[in-house]
Amino acid sequence: MTSFVLPHEVHGDGAHKVFAVHGWFADRSAYAAVLPDLDRTSFSYALVDLRGYGEARDATGSYTTAEAAVDLVELADRLGWERFSVVGHSMGGAVAQRLLAVAPHRLRRIAGVSPVPASGMPLAGEQAALFRDAAHRAENRRAIIDLTTGGRRPAAWLDRMVARSLERSDPKAFRAWLDSWAGEDFTADVVDSEVPALAVAGALDPALSPEVMRQTWLAWYPRAELALLPGAGHYAMDETPLDLVRAVEDFLRADGPGGTGAGGVA
Repeated sequence: MTSFVLPHEVHGDGAHKVFAVHGWFADRSAYAAVLPDLDRTSFSYALVDLRGYGEARDATGSYTTAEAAVDLVELADRLGWERFSVVGHSMGGAVAQRLLAVAPHRLRRIAGVSPVPASGMPLAGEQAALFRDAAHRAENRRAIIDLTTGGRRPAAWLDRMVARSLERSDPKAFRAWLDSWAGEDFTADVVDSEVPALAVAGALDPALSPEVMRQTWLAWYPRAELALLPGAGHYAMDETPLDLVRAVEDFLRADGPGGTGAGGVA
């Protein structure tokens, strides 16, 4: 793995440092809808572009969650962040869990928003083809977004999400990322981690449902919590931004100023 500085932007100047990692379909602009309402006094948020996305669209690499975890640690070093928390959406949630193995001593907390479990998401048959061909077929990306938000969102929003995804991701990297987040199982490297871990699940998401979170995050991590968002599917940042900010920041704030807060189990 080669050293690489993830493109990023920092919001806030709070003592609690937090990385925000996007998912498979977007770059760091995935967090645009929640930015205005973040607590910038308590937290400093660094939004990053993973390799193959946004300002890193042309960056080479293996496009794996393991590589991304190392990239985040290197960025933390550059920012002077000795300890930090990580918020990750979907694929970004898998990256957050990779850090449990890569740098557990530096993590305060991790929060996954509809996070892909460390066990991956094995795909087969028509579902595998739908996801695999999404690298070059806009209609596949639209179908996936529609499916994972319960088929309830406006057509214009679906079209906007697809357009952003196509504009801000490299097709080859997009395809390679799929093999990592869906196909790799690193559960053995992270199970029983004592780092407090929040899973945020949208009730309208059939793929990464609250029940999936109970079977994975809550079963693996002794200090795990589950936050259920009744009005959200897979894209809580866009669907229920205020509810998401409240759930995540309440969890992060429970760590306390010294980073020694106790976790709970829901």
